[in-house]
Amino acid sequence: MKSLKNIIAAALLVFLFNGCTDFLDQELQNSLTQEAFPTTESDALLATNASYATLRDWYYNSGGYPILDIMSDDARKGSNPNDQLPTLGPYDTYGHTPSQDGLDRWWNTLYLGVKRCNVVIELVPNINMNPDLRDRYIAEASFVRAQLYFDLVRAWGGVPLVTSTVPQSKMPRATVEEVYELIISDLEFAVETLPEKSEYSAEESGRATKGAAKSLLGKVYLYREEFTKAEPLFLEVINSLEYDLEFNFVDANSVDGNNGIESVFEVGAMQFEGTESGGNQYANTQGVRGTPNRGWGFNRPTENLRSSFEEGDPRIEGTFIDLGDTLDGVVILGDGTTPDVTKDQEGNIIEVECYNRKVWVPGNNTITQWGHHRRLIRYADVLLMAAEVLNENGKPGQALEYLNKVRERARQGNNSILPDITTTDYTLLRDAIIEERRHELAMEGFRFWDLVRTGKANEVLGPLGFIPGKHELLPIPQTEIDISQGTLSQNPNW
Repeated sequence: MKSLKNIIAAALLVFLFNGCTDFLDQELQNSLTQEAFPTTESDALLATNASYATLRDWYYNSGGYPILDIMSDDARKGSNPNDQLPTLGPYDTYGHTPSQDGLDRWWNTLYLGVKRCNVVIELVPNINMNPDLRDRYIAEASFVRAQLYFDLVRAWGGVPLVTSTVPQSKMPRATVEEVYELIISDLEFAVETLPEKSEYSAEESGRATKGAAKSLLGKVYLYREEFTKAEPLFLEVINSLEYDLEFNFVDANSVDGNNGIESVFEVGAMQFEGTESGGNQYANTQGVRGTPNRGWGFNRPTENLRSSFEEGDPRIEGTFIDLGDTLDGVVILGDGTTPDVTKDQEGNIIEVECYNRKVWVPGNNTITQWGHHRRLIRYADVLLMAAEVLNENGKPGQALEYLNKVRERARQGNNSILPDITTTDYTLLRDAIIEERRHELAMEGFRFWDLVRTGKANEVLGPLGFIPGKHELLPIPQTEIDISQGTLSQNPNW
């Protein structure tokens, strides 16, 4: 795919935008400088592709590991009992600290991405090139920057706002409101400027679209509880007829659904080992460990998640890989150093060796896993967010339409399971939608933030160690606090 090849080429220019521990002070390297790049239309394309390339960086995925799933009731650390225990074990029990390994990598990578986006947003307007294409590139970078800052504000709250390629040093934290103002501004420009998905050529599939920008902006308003602003955005995406649900649930995340009808925005990748070659290690990190050797086996779905599904829900098989399963002709035997079943002192099962089905990629080695396309926004998510805001806006009948559309796909024509939800009671319907999100979007990084934003985190995650007033946010990495020499303040109770 042409766009992916260009992204690979852009990776050769990554040294232009390299980050370091202090993301504010890094100078551009080598003979290429801000005066020499970008200056041409081809430079503009490379710079824009470099913005996307950040999303393929292993560290973009919450520092390399899916800690947001691990911190929820959907997953545990996984792998064998001792592998990365000091790094990931604390997230299982909310014992992580400001010095926890990985937080600094996530923070730095998000700001590396912001810097790459700023190159496009600030410098591409000066290039003599096709004005429509120039505006589209700027809108694409604006969309990516909005996604990066949305990750930052959800994870850490108010953070430094870097909007220039030459920012001042020791920038203080902006307020949460100021961060959201930038996100909304970027997305409004992207909505106004980007083409629809169908207006891109096949060679450019995977780029940010008008539908993706509307979906992300609606999600931002949902998180801010501005439901009346979110509603028309989701409905415009639905009524655009640009998207639909894949017939098979597994294809919503599988190779057969790459850039497919359900994909609103995904992180493209190629089956090559190494980010610089076009690969994405996200799935390799979670792939089946042992036999077949498809990865490291982190982020193991919990028995709590399994038991929460309604009886007969086919999505269980689309979420879990169990020992003895056969996928694409391969029998899953698992890891000999990992207990098949782990019990507590009372004999209660606390963990079973199983794996995340949603990152499975057909093949016979670990390299194929690097080609997984991580979905950041898919149409089922849009339908469920639309249902949620419609219920909040006093329109339960319309909310049920979109909620039940998701359930209809899930039941795969078997009307004896997953009956339509019929309640119009506000509280009951709200809970049903959040529960449906858990089952439809399990292991995709949404559950922790869904619990926090709906006020359910203490009830659900309290037994795991969650402390209200503290764990809604992650701690600012201690390295950043130290480098700032007092400019950055730590989050409450850390």
